[in-house]
Parts: sequence; C-alpha cells; structure tokens
Amino acid sequence: MRILIADDDVTSRTMLTGLMKRWGYDVVEAIDGAQAWEELQRSDAPRLAVLDWVMPVMDGVEVIRLVRARSAEHLPYILLLTAKNGTDDIIRGLDAGADDYVGKPFSLGELRARIQVGRRTVELHSILLETQSALNHQATHDPLTGVLNRRAILGHLEKELSRIRRDGGSLSIGILDIDHFKRVNDRYGHQAGDEVLCGCVEVLGGLLRDYDLLGRLGGEEFLVVAPGTGDECGHLYERLRAAISSTTFTSRVKPVSVTVSIGVASCDGTTCLDDLLAAADDALYRAKRSGRDRVVHSDSPDRRE
Repeated sequence: MRILIADDDVTSRTMLTGLMKRWGYDVVEAIDGAQAWEELQRSDAPRLAVLDWVMPVMDGVEVIRLVRARSAEHLPYILLLTAKNGTDDIIRGLDAGADDYVGKPFSLGELRARIQVGRRTVELHSILLETQSALNHQATHDPLTGVLNRRAILGHLEKELSRIRRDGGSLSIGILDIDHFKRVNDRYGHQAGDEVLCGCVEVLGGLLRDYDLLGRLGGEEFLVVAPGTGDECGHLYERLRAAISSTTFTSRVKPVSVTVSIGVASCDGTTCLDDLLAAADDALYRAKRSGRDRVVHSDSPDRRE
C-alpha cells in the first residue's frame, strides 16, 4: 500500500520514509503542505497519509480541510503528526478531519500500530465500496443478460425526458419483442432460450451508440432508449431488426434463428413517460399483427383505429 509522508524537516522525513519502507509501504514524499495537497489530488493518490502539522506554504490542518472538502470516493486515512500535544490542539486537528493524531516525540511501536489501524480502515472501506457497487449492480441489472432491468431502464428514460424538457432535443424508444419466443423454449428448452436472449443482447449492444440505453422489460421484451433521435430514427431500429434476423445463435442444443418485432415512438419532450411507452407498445402490437419481423413507428399511417 502507498503512503504519503509530508514533512518539511529533512531529517524527520527521511527517518519516517525509512521506517515506512521497512514496514512494507511504498512511500511518496512531500516537502510541504502544497506538495502534499497536490499528491492527494491525483487519481492514484496514496490511501494513507502522515502529515506534519507545521509546514511552509500550507500546514497539515489546511491540507486536511481541503481533502475533506472533496467528494471523492476514496479519501485517504490521515494521521496528523505534531509536537502540538495540548487538548485544544488535538481537538482542532481531529475537527479538521484528521483520522488519528500522534504527538512528538512518539514511540515507534505506537506509530506502527496506529498506521496499521489506518491500513485496516482503508482496506475495510475498499471492501465496503466493492460490496456496495455489487449490490447496486444487482439492484439495477438483469441477472441473465446483464443489461438494465425494467425499473432501471424506465428510471433512465424518465431522466432523459426531464433533460430534453429542460434543455430541448428529442429521443426515441423502441420496444423490441422476440417473435414466437415461446416456441424456442418449447422446442429447444429454456437453456437454449436463455442463450438466445443473451445472444440478442450481444448483437444489440454491438450496434447501439455509447450513450444509447438497453434494458430488459421482462421475458423476451427489451427497451432501447436512443437520445438525440426523432422521427427519422427508423433506420436505427431497422438495423437492429436486420441484425437479429440475420444472426444464427449457437446453443448447446442446436443453432437457433429468431426474428424480432419493434414498436417505435419518438418525442421532443412534450410527451410523458406513460404516453410514450403506450405509443411504442401500440406500434409493437401493430408490428406483430401485420406479420412480425418488422419495425413500426407510432406515427406510421397504419395506426390502429
């Protein structure tokens, strides 16, 4: 683990650096508070820091306040090292955001123990962040295909609608349904059906832009959200349809081919989420009714009476 040693006294800094290296740490040195602050702003900043209080340009407490004012995910564990041992000084340092405080002169055993506490705290915080990230992913993504789940994709769509109401622009959505998917499950088994679902997601993901969104609404139905596309969006969804129909999906049973029907609706920010989804769903119904394996836009002339 990397550790920052910030001390303007050469003798003290050299001694601390030697100790940390002996204890197994990779050391980054700073000769004053300004350099320490610069190091702690880097994307690969050390997760542990030992700061002397009294330093030129910027003292240790000033550095701590700047660090704590940041909204970074990985804030360092900071140990304040100083000869200021009065109760008021300790309170001031801790109130500024120091995680621990060691007064000079110090025993090597105490310093090492306190740094080990800091290391454990940093490691536990990393585990917590990883766990939180995994839980967030589970809560927002479909476990089979890995794309956004229904709740998450609709939440993103609502945010996009709010954005274009505020800033202007347009977007389109496409509800995509795999034709006769039940036959795939009945004929080849649910494992083959799952492999087809994942294969379709892979094909779609390869064609969508970086800022387009793809989510699974449920079963064999998916939702594409394409910001910046309006009534001229038909070519995008036609590409998606053609790519699926021309792909043979491999499964453990045998190769499987499927087609998709897509209902498309677009808006310029004046449409609410429910109305937009209803328009796309109606277009999907008409695509199914008129023979499947096609794209129908909600504004197309064959609107259902």
